[in-house]
Amino acid sequence: MNHCIVFTGGPGSGKTTTLDYLKALGYRCADEVGRKVILQQGAINGRALPWMDKTAFRDEMVREELEAFSHHQGNQGLVFFDRGIIDSYAYSRLEGLPIPSALLTACHLVRYHTDVFIFPPWEAIYANDTERKQSYAEAVDTYLEMISAYQMFGYSLIEVPKASVSERAGFILQSLAASS
Repeated sequence: MNHCIVFTGGPGSGKTTTLDYLKALGYRCADEVGRKVILQQGAINGRALPWMDKTAFRDEMVREELEAFSHHQGNQGLVFFDRGIIDSYAYSRLEGLPIPSALLTACHLVRYHTDVFIFPPWEAIYANDTERKQSYAEAVDTYLEMISAYQMFGYSLIEVPKASVSERAGFILQSLAASS
């Protein structure tokens, strides 16, 4: 079994909260690279930000995703990823950016567990912050684009129920146990 488990969906749907919960239980986790890039670029007054240069932002996310995936290769046990390389492809489509062949190649070569956990839009928990500036409608559009992209690259999507964080984590762990 491939031990690299991806959480995807629109922004503000509870992915990071669930990842943090699993991290507290002792699971290895790879943080969301988009937020990391935004924080890094902000610290250096860089332009690779989604509200300044979407292509540069995407390219930095791809670089960070490849690094995160490489870092966790060879680990035993589950590793949960807050998004994956396919998210960068979906972001490109959502924003109408040209998709470089290197990104397409990476989407085919970097393989995660075949079951990807998708978090549906959940308006009751959606909130903006300094790194998340999208509207709820944009979050819904992102969710729909993630479905299309992950299916295009041959992944099966498992929708995570709208429930407490402990119930969501339990659902994910039970789904993985049932598939192994």
